[in-house]
Amino acid sequence: MHISCLHCASECAKILYVDYERLASELVRALRGRRSQPAFSRRLGYRSNVVYTWESGRGFPTAAGALRAAKRAGVDLLAAFGGFYRSGSSTPPPWLVGLAPDSPEAVAAFLQDLRGHTRIVDLAAYSGKSRFAIARWMKGETEPKLPDFLRMVECCSLRLIDFLEQLVDPSRLDSVRARYARLTAARRLAYDAPWTQAILRALELEDYGAAPHRPGWLAAKIGVDVATEEQALAQLAEAGQIRWDGERYRPAEVLALDTRADPEAALRLKTWWGQLALDRVGAGSRGMVYNLFGVSGADLERLRQLQRAYFNEVRTIVAQSEPVEHVALAAVLLVDLGD
Repeated sequence: MHISCLHCASECAKILYVDYERLASELVRALRGRRSQPAFSRRLGYRSNVVYTWESGRGFPTAAGALRAAKRAGVDLLAAFGGFYRSGSSTPPPWLVGLAPDSPEAVAAFLQDLRGHTRIVDLAAYSGKSRFAIARWMKGETEPKLPDFLRMVECCSLRLIDFLEQLVDPSRLDSVRARYARLTAARRLAYDAPWTQAILRALELEDYGAAPHRPGWLAAKIGVDVATEEQALAQLAEAGQIRWDGERYRPAEVLALDTRADPEAALRLKTWWGQLALDRVGAGSRGMVYNLFGVSGADLERLRQLQRAYFNEVRTIVAQSEPVEHVALAAVLLVDLGD
């Protein structure tokens, strides 16, 4: 997964505007499918045509109410959350253990997990919502309506489309259809041309933004040749992921790119970056420690959970890190030698 800094995301949020109320209405419509509004309302247990109210934007369900509607529409919520975390439906994320996935408690736990250690005040600045409202949502004291829930998923993770993808086909949602297409294209570029992702991170470096573009400068920062830099910039520009402002290249949009969506391609990409890390260590770079040990099955699973927690912490630190001065690769291995 490729993580961008929160301050970069905030800048892009000013460029890319999502109407969360409209998106919420579109999501309900997509979940309804071919059913009529009255029929879907009855299926959800309402006597009135509440679905019309939701789809017209005159009112919205709570986040838990929307998840219940998804469940009634045939969505396997455990599989949906497992798919979002790429853990599989048989291995729910730790915060979901003991909770009904369509409960208010699960909504609060989900948002709290996505938030990590990001400060409430930063989320308020990014989302435009009151820090008091956000704090109450995170504590489960009140429940966000569907538009604010979608807003919080995006603000906390930059992965709203990945979440929507577990519920419906995002290409059916007018508000995010174009962005979904760009995300799909960006994923493919990450699989086919991995160095483009390192160049993207190098474009966030504070020193790069302090002067006009210097050919070879980005290459030196990530340890590649000038030809690789030029090719990566051309590929990113062709894919619409960067733009030229007259002096330098800038990311056109910050995307939290979850490359686990295609397991086979993700495995090739893991191998590629893992080998790169080993090559750099072999050349004298710092960053690798190892320990060979025997452990129980239960403790091996605890270590895997600790590994996931480590990457969540990495995500939080990266999101808040300013100024951007280095491009780093985190590759943590925990391998059962008997597999």
